[in-house]
Amino acid sequence: MVYCFSCLQKKFNSLMSMDARTELQMLSFEAPKVRLLRCLSIEGNDGMQVLDFAVFPKPEFDLPIFCANFFTAASTNIVVLDLNPLHAVTDRDDYKEKYYRHLIPLGLKYAELLPWGGKITSESLRFFSPIVIWTKFSSSQYYYDVLFSAFKDYYKAWLELMEQATEEIDTSEIVSNREAQHRYLMWRAEKDPGHRLLRRLVGEALAEEILRSFLFNGVQELGSKTFLDYFPEYRSDSGTINEKRSMIGKSFENRPWDTEGNFLGNSLRWIMAVN
Repeated sequence: MVYCFSCLQKKFNSLMSMDARTELQMLSFEAPKVRLLRCLSIEGNDGMQVLDFAVFPKPEFDLPIFCANFFTAASTNIVVLDLNPLHAVTDRDDYKEKYYRHLIPLGLKYAELLPWGGKITSESLRFFSPIVIWTKFSSSQYYYDVLFSAFKDYYKAWLELMEQATEEIDTSEIVSNREAQHRYLMWRAEKDPGHRLLRRLVGEALAEEILRSFLFNGVQELGSKTFLDYFPEYRSDSGTINEKRSMIGKSFENRPWDTEGNFLGNSLRWIMAVN
């Protein structure tokens, strides 16, 4: 498949932080089945490194969203690597069977090699698949090597799914895919934990533009619903969006899928989440 630069590339390419100590690099591409492939990398002079890489399919395809978020500081590493489901696998067994059943062994392989990252809120969980790598670890060449291998394996798996994907012709399914991606983007644009760092580096106004027009491009183009239309439980008494990460106030401490990729749900003990 041939990629070409996205129309976003001219505007979003590189910039320095407000203190001129950190460089931000941005790349974006598109392809026949890909609405947007985009990457943000951040290099700080204090050893901080960030990679935010994602691939969003066109609405004519119900492909998962490839997601790789890596954060490294002095001795801490925080990672999310996943084929984020377009349609929640906790509700859609057919979608899980179509895209994830054959990938469960891949997920189990890296679940054995990388530690689980701890609490994950029930609200965030709906955007993750049974093969998600959510991990935190101290700096180690061993873990870096495992992570690089995982990135290559997961991206290869996604590329194979993309190559096999056929274009949807049912208008109702295309509409459903578009709304599902819009819902995902609205959640990420509002609740992604990396937002604070971006705002600290480049200021509120520019950070908001990068978030909504580059990182989560599509919040304006793919639909007209608001965050509160999708997630009314976050409406505060004043009618604004509650800033808490979790409104349910619960999370999973351990991996919430069994070795066959089945969601364990209420069979696991719920614990109070840190908001």
